Amino acid sequence: MLKFSKLFHKGGGDSDVYEDRIIPATEQRKFLISCKNKVREHLRARIRRATKEELGMERVVEPRFRTQGSWAYNTCVIPERTPPQEMDWDFGVYLPVTVWEENGPPHAMAKAYFDLVEYALEDLCAQENWQLLSGKDTCIRIQVAKWAHLDIPLYAAPEDEFEKVRERIDLAEARAVLMRKSEGLMDAVAFDFAMNQIQEQQWEDLDHVVMATRSGEWKASDPEVVANWFRDRVEEHGEQLRRVCRYLKAWRDFHWESGGPTSVSIMIAAAQKFERRPGRDDIAVEEAARYLSQAFLGNIHEEGIDNGQEDFNRLNEEGRRMASARFRTLATTMQDSRLLHEYQKSDVIRRLRGQFGKRIPDDINLVELDANADTIRNTAPLRVAPPVVPSTKAG
Repeated sequence: MLKFSKLFHKGGGDSDVYEDRIIPATEQRKFLISCKNKVREHLRARIRRATKEELGMERVVEPRFRTQGSWAYNTCVIPERTPPQEMDWDFGVYLPVTVWEENGPPHAMAKAYFDLVEYALEDLCAQENWQLLSGKDTCIRIQVAKWAHLDIPLYAAPEDEFEKVRERIDLAEARAVLMRKSEGLMDAVAFDFAMNQIQEQQWEDLDHVVMATRSGEWKASDPEVVANWFRDRVEEHGEQLRRVCRYLKAWRDFHWESGGPTSVSIMIAAAQKFERRPGRDDIAVEEAARYLSQAFLGNIHEEGIDNGQEDFNRLNEEGRRMASARFRTLATTMQDSRLLHEYQKSDVIRRLRGQFGKRIPDDINLVELDANADTIRNTAPLRVAPPVVPSTKAG
């Protein structure tokens, strides 16, 4: 038997394996952070000025911002085909609202909010040579490069909930500044990224969040519920879970030029039945794919996210059958590759490249002979029925 976990993950700073080839490059990350920060600073001033005059609020209030989606989960990957596939950064805008009706802020405010932000972004897009894309009902999209866009959803929450988190964030910022000044442990890029995370995250205390739509409706939606649930699963299972989610997203991009299972549905389904396989990302992927081949045939619910009300499987019946078949083929390919002999290492790479593309390294040195101890340690235990003991009578 063979093991090929090192084709996916080696660790260390100088590796060049599948994980390293699908993670966004430093320059891509810096560019998108720069774009996101420009949007934040531009909108902060524009929205603040308009909250009273155009949105009808009792006083001027300042918006807040939060990175969401794959950049918050740390599962973003470089697309397989660009175009049409693109890297995206979800950047939510949040307004504290004093007047809160039964289903959210005043109804008329949703359309005004959406129009205000979209109009405010026109100047910035012209200045940066970006393209403002209209049409999406749930967010404003900005094309910032041929390979990337920003999605900007608009939210509102009760003002008193914003105040509950302000002190804690201010304290975290002060500690981060003090750490850099006194110990010099963070370089400038890392410090900037850390400060952005402090400013944009820590929103667990917002219990009532609604999203404005282009059509002028308020829709109950809080993406941080998913983020918090996934962070708990990573804490439970370790970073291997996050890596497996990245592998499966990149695999999805290889097999579907567009469409296919959503990133969130893959992430949730993979986390639900995940079992840690120390040092064996190959087995972890195989087992996740086998479970997903069944999960995507039906609805995907999670009790820990909005009491399981939402179905995260957005595929129609035909799409579900196709996804199930492709996940099953992936699991079978991984298993069959492990059963090959030592002289067939090149066949392992050929088979895996058929599933993941050429970003799988063409290096047979990363395919190893599987020791019996590894095989035993990483085989899931079987449940054995207890023996039937017939009743007896004394005497």
